[in-house]
Amino acid sequence: MKQYTATANDEGVRLSRFVQSVTRDFPTSLLYKSFRNKRIKVNGKKGVPEDRIKAGDLIELYINDEFFPPEGAKPARKPAPKKQQNQPKVTVIYEDENIAVLYKPTHLLCHSDRTGDANLVDAFTQYLAQKGEYDPQGENRFKPGICNRLDRGTEGLVIAAKSYAALRDMNEIIRTDLLKKEYYTITVGIPQSGRFTAWWEHDEKNNKVSIHAHQSQDERRKQIITDVDVLRTAGPFALCRIGLITGRTHQIRAHLAYLGKPVLGDIKYGNRKMNERTGTRTQALCAVRISFLDIPEENALHYLSGKVIKLKDPQIVKQFDTLDKNKQAPAEEDIYDIVGQPTAHR
Repeated sequence: MKQYTATANDEGVRLSRFVQSVTRDFPTSLLYKSFRNKRIKVNGKKGVPEDRIKAGDLIELYINDEFFPPEGAKPARKPAPKKQQNQPKVTVIYEDENIAVLYKPTHLLCHSDRTGDANLVDAFTQYLAQKGEYDPQGENRFKPGICNRLDRGTEGLVIAAKSYAALRDMNEIIRTDLLKKEYYTITVGIPQSGRFTAWWEHDEKNNKVSIHAHQSQDERRKQIITDVDVLRTAGPFALCRIGLITGRTHQIRAHLAYLGKPVLGDIKYGNRKMNERTGTRTQALCAVRISFLDIPEENALHYLSGKVIKLKDPQIVKQFDTLDKNKQAPAEEDIYDIVGQPTAHR
């Protein structure tokens, strides 16, 4: 039998989810059989999967030891970064008792992956631990998390949650479109300013999307809406502000490529010749602004209503200034040499 005392970060968590998070390789069928056989109790009483945990609750699990991590170990997680003791420094743009808005540089992962490379989540966790705001040994299951993901090659603002309640409520804000994000990007070719609508389809096997003018007969495609505002131009390049009305995987990069004005440095959807000519090895894309709309009062993060968080002096503007100083007039075929020919989907 294992016992757990619920912490503040377990407050409101569904009991079945809690059990799954503290066990290992525990089959779902056996989980629900354990509930039926009264082998999962809360404060001495039979628990049911839908129960919501409260801080201070005593949770007793009469489950075989083989389904728990070894004594003193936490439940298995994704591989730890190769340099756990030397995480990158966290740059905090905004912080309060519930959340932080962080700057993610280019090439840093948001979450850990199979490579074990350093990532923003582990760096933020270490940052909070050093401040005394997070004790991994004092938690049953919670680890600080980030709420909006950026591609490895994209830099900019990322929202991080310090507690489970903050993570839950921020995810609800994002889910209900009460948060708007703006990006700066440099395009090869000068797009029109305006709002553009298309249909998005994701090839998960190759992690690549295609953009289309119309919905498919099987309705697998999803609509995307992207706002484009050209701020400055320099020869064949444009510095643009992008507003996401929808937010889907690779939306900005793929949609701009579909419009014939790809993101400079994009190796998946972009212009290979111009990337090589300018020496740009990663996409010129930066999340520069987060705006909160009218958040309902029942949400604990209601105080963020109307708040705007901006990245001051983004590096991408300096990158564009360099292009402006070195204006060049490439051949027309260079501008329209798009990797993957996205315009073919029109």
